[in-house]
Amino acid sequence: MIKSATDFPAYGQARTSNELRKLGVFVSPSGVRSIWLRHDLANFKLRLKALEAKIAEDGGILTEAQVQALEKKKLDDEACGEIETAHPGYLGSQDTFYVGTLKGVGHIYQQTYVDTYCKVAHAKLYTTKTPITAADILNDRVLPFYEENDLPVLRILTDRGTEYCGRVDKHDFQLFLAINDIAHTKTKVRSPQTNGICERFHKTILQEFYQITFRKKVYQSIEELQADLDEWLHHYNTDRTHQGKMCCGKTPFQTMIEGKKIWKDKFVN
Repeated sequence: MIKSATDFPAYGQARTSNELRKLGVFVSPSGVRSIWLRHDLANFKLRLKALEAKIAEDGGILTEAQVQALEKKKLDDEACGEIETAHPGYLGSQDTFYVGTLKGVGHIYQQTYVDTYCKVAHAKLYTTKTPITAADILNDRVLPFYEENDLPVLRILTDRGTEYCGRVDKHDFQLFLAINDIAHTKTKVRSPQTNGICERFHKTILQEFYQITFRKKVYQSIEELQADLDEWLHHYNTDRTHQGKMCCGKTPFQTMIEGKKIWKDKFVN
């Protein structure tokens, strides 16, 4: 019964009961469920978790049914905003955020980059939303920061906006990624939650910075607003604790320093 749960994790209790009957084991669907409940295998996700633990421990070869089940879980997780990330720099999430309009300046857009592992964030303001501005934040803020901290930038996740997607030979953002050997992953069509880390950061920066600062001060230039944004970002990265999956109450910068050891131990040493 337990072996069946990890051999065929996508099977429900009724189908498992039928398959066991072929082998001469007669257990009702409710009996299957009772046994699964006692062994923490009651649903598909728990059975996949057990399968992953078994493979990690035994190092066996996966069957076709097991591979299909794990691939389905990966797609479902990505669609729900759960992203696989191994260390700082493994995957960055990038998005465009419309800030508003400044008198005498025009529309203001924010290019955002958030490390999906440690949640260290970078943001820069522009008056346009183009492939050049999408590449500029990486060139001006992100890559220098990771080089300074001796970390790679391996892959970037974006939506399918025109500032991020286009023909590689004619698109500034795509060219920049190719030159710097950075892989590009795009969100699923009509699934903005796939880039949920940036979406959550945008909600935070709106509530904790923009809605407050625009009530305290009248900005005359984008440079003036950028200076205050940089100050807030420093607070966000180094002083403000984060409740994310990897941070667990630490600041993003602390999480990055700890994650850096993982990167060196696993991939460098």
